[in-house]
Amino acid sequence: MTEILDERGLSCPQPVLDTLKTLPSVQGGKLSVLVDTEAARENVARAAESKGWQLASVDEKDGDYTLHLVKKS
Repeated sequence: MTEILDERGLSCPQPVLDTLKTLPSVQGGKLSVLVDTEAARENVARAAESKGWQLASVDEKDGDYTLHLVKKS
């Protein structure tokens, strides 16, 4: 099951900090992070990758981005 972290409406660095705080407790190795700026999209992806996660895909709809992260094995 994929966990969801909704960070829309928050300005950087808060989405990055919240994502880094959440990653260690994610069950199943899948996390979707919702953000609403390109800067947050890029920064969250980069931060997650630095912690051993991979950006599997990004969905964009009406200015919102959903980052699908998976734990590298």
